[in-house]
Amino acid sequence: MMSHPSPSALIDMTVVEIAADRAARAIPPVWPLASSVAVNPFLGQTGENLAAAGARLARVAGVAVTMPRRWYQEKIAIGAISDEDLADAWMNAPADLRPADLAALKAAAAATPAKPAALPTIADLAAQISGVDWPGLIAERLGAWAAGYFDEGQALWAAPRGRSAYAAWRFVATHDLTPEIAGLPGFPLHVSEAPEGAIAAIARVADRLGLDQPALDTYFHQMLMTLGGWAQYARHKAWVAELAGSTDRTVTDLLAIRLIWEEALFLRYGERLADLWAGVRSAHAAPVTPTPDLVTDAILQEAAERAAQRALAATLAASVPHPAPGRPLLQAAFCIDVRSEVFRRALESTSPHIQTLGFAGFFGLSTAHRRFGSDVEEARLPVLLNPALKSRCGGPDVAAAEGAARVKARAKRAWGRFKLAAVSSFAFVEATGPIYVGKLLSDALGWRGGASDATPAPRLDPALDLATRVKAAGTVLRAMSLTTGFARLVLLAGHGANVVNNPHASGLHCGACGGYSGEVNARLLAALLNDPEVRAGLAPDGIEIPPDTLFVAALHDTTTDRVTLYAQDHPSDAHQADISRAQTWLATAGDLTRGERALRLPRAGHEAAIPKRSRDWAETRPEWALAGCKAFIAAPRTRTNGKTLDGRAFLHDYDWRRDGNFGVLDLILTAPVVVASWISLQYYGSTVAPDVFGGGNKLLHNVTGGIGVVEGNGGLLRPGLPWQSVHDGEGYAHEPLRLSVCVEAPRQAIADVLRRHDTVRALFDNGWLHLFALDEAGRMAWRYTGDLQWTAMREADAERQARLQVAV
Repeated sequence: MMSHPSPSALIDMTVVEIAADRAARAIPPVWPLASSVAVNPFLGQTGENLAAAGARLARVAGVAVTMPRRWYQEKIAIGAISDEDLADAWMNAPADLRPADLAALKAAAAATPAKPAALPTIADLAAQISGVDWPGLIAERLGAWAAGYFDEGQALWAAPRGRSAYAAWRFVATHDLTPEIAGLPGFPLHVSEAPEGAIAAIARVADRLGLDQPALDTYFHQMLMTLGGWAQYARHKAWVAELAGSTDRTVTDLLAIRLIWEEALFLRYGERLADLWAGVRSAHAAPVTPTPDLVTDAILQEAAERAAQRALAATLAASVPHPAPGRPLLQAAFCIDVRSEVFRRALESTSPHIQTLGFAGFFGLSTAHRRFGSDVEEARLPVLLNPALKSRCGGPDVAAAEGAARVKARAKRAWGRFKLAAVSSFAFVEATGPIYVGKLLSDALGWRGGASDATPAPRLDPALDLATRVKAAGTVLRAMSLTTGFARLVLLAGHGANVVNNPHASGLHCGACGGYSGEVNARLLAALLNDPEVRAGLAPDGIEIPPDTLFVAALHDTTTDRVTLYAQDHPSDAHQADISRAQTWLATAGDLTRGERALRLPRAGHEAAIPKRSRDWAETRPEWALAGCKAFIAAPRTRTNGKTLDGRAFLHDYDWRRDGNFGVLDLILTAPVVVASWISLQYYGSTVAPDVFGGGNKLLHNVTGGIGVVEGNGGLLRPGLPWQSVHDGEGYAHEPLRLSVCVEAPRQAIADVLRRHDTVRALFDNGWLHLFALDEAGRMAWRYTGDLQWTAMREADAERQARLQVAV
């Protein structure tokens, strides 16, 4: 194999490095299972619209970015998508690529175009020629190595640390005879003679394959896409490093590794695939442009979203009940998570004297937290941010108990690793099987109760000085639009999920808390707001918290809809009656919420069956999490109070009249809205392109490296949501719609925020999010049309018939 001539003079290294970096940024990151958060799989394509992204992803991965045409056709047939919706979307499309008229668009919706197909890689071409599944072999060998190299504690024998991914792989690959056995002689020698630097290796391969500069971007992008979740995990490492002001080149190393495989196969089969490769090479060099079919698909997708927006506008335009006069008996702040909408609505229905609020579930406290008995710092904050605080459970008064807990945790981890190790698994079952009979039975029959959190209250460590505490408290309260009218009892409810045998459990927790449950942040904020010195410091700044107001942290279990109160953190005899009454209201709300959720969950039957799902180790759908999300509303609760949003809307309380410099508006659009877009688009991508952006079938999952799952016994890491999270076995549980963001604020203020933040503006200008401004009555009054321009919805209604006539 190595007798082939060396490549000519290498193409410019800087050009190669820039192209490799662009390819890396075209890949979305994926977080490890312990702290998994939703990620927009189209993160690298937000600078272009849906049709253009469809053309790019079709080229590099054969990805469809919309649903099959029959999905839209069914909605058209039943009238869910109207002619007006189709006409409006048709008018927004490029005139030279869209169907001729409405009739042609409907005919296209009834057609079945060919599925997108990626350009073949050299491994694909070699497989066609030789009959050997080279892409499968590469995925298997890369996966076997990556599982050890990236291991976070699962492997009994982890790969050596202290060297780059490229160097570590070369060391292994020079001793791996599998490729030679499969028909690639001399592969270890080829690897050993590769350049020592990843960029140099990439440049050599690009030159040897005859790639011109225009072909590099999509070819390199394709190479990383063939590595599945492994490339995305490497991208995560770069993301975390850049957030901390550093760099990480692991994703570039993976690109070099993948290209060395391509180079070896090219040298092995070059003469036989030369003509085929020349055509592919030219295709990669061609501009990425959407086809008429992709434009038609984008029109149908927008029409479906406009149909959903019509329904949302009708809901928001309905009249609302007037709030009860006087001071509320209970205020409860929940995460903006769509699951909270159902519970908030149920809780408010139990008494007119209850007021609920929505705020990002980390409650404005971006902390790196250490659990009781742990030395591991958990970033309990949105992944867009860096920790500003440190916190821990326990202190000197519980040092002995914490030491015992630490020893117990280490023993549990060691025992778990022993159970999972290949050399001990069969012996473990043989030796301990009888002992585990009781545990298996109790798990299978759901006899075990949920774990209770009896750990000490968290505290900031190091503690903050008074001025900093006052400033932090004021900032959070203003961001919550909670500066007056405090109730005697104010609940701060984080959320989490209590499930067993679910590697994706952290994905059911709070995305705003970095994939952890939200009780730590809620308890820290309650302590801050109950501090008499902090309250005294807030008063001169216009925030007067009554002396009889008590803040109590809580945890909403979204799988069982039971709420735990942490009243013991701040004991108050004077509030026992308030707490008892609140617990009654919360229990009633839980019953109502479970009853509503039971209608959606397969085999749920009735509300009493819901809690059992969280303890059933065979249950693949303990809850629907955020499936169905389609709207984000930032407005006073009075605009949505009493209106059923079906657990599909993120609700953020916001009163622009209390936001003097629109700093809170800036924060909402650049943090909660972006996080919500990641969630929405992860569900979207896992639904429209499950083979590439989905997590696969839960029934086939095996955890690898402690960081992700593979289907079966190896291969590529599967990012995204499992199929069971978006499909109930008979139909889709999630309707893939890009998020509609509704904000009650002056249009100029919203536009000013977009003008300052290019990446956020791109999400709206390129259609990855839709933006609406609400009027003083909470109605969807203006639609953002891009380029900082707006169209009045009433004017749009008047123009709709004219547009329809043009389309016809």
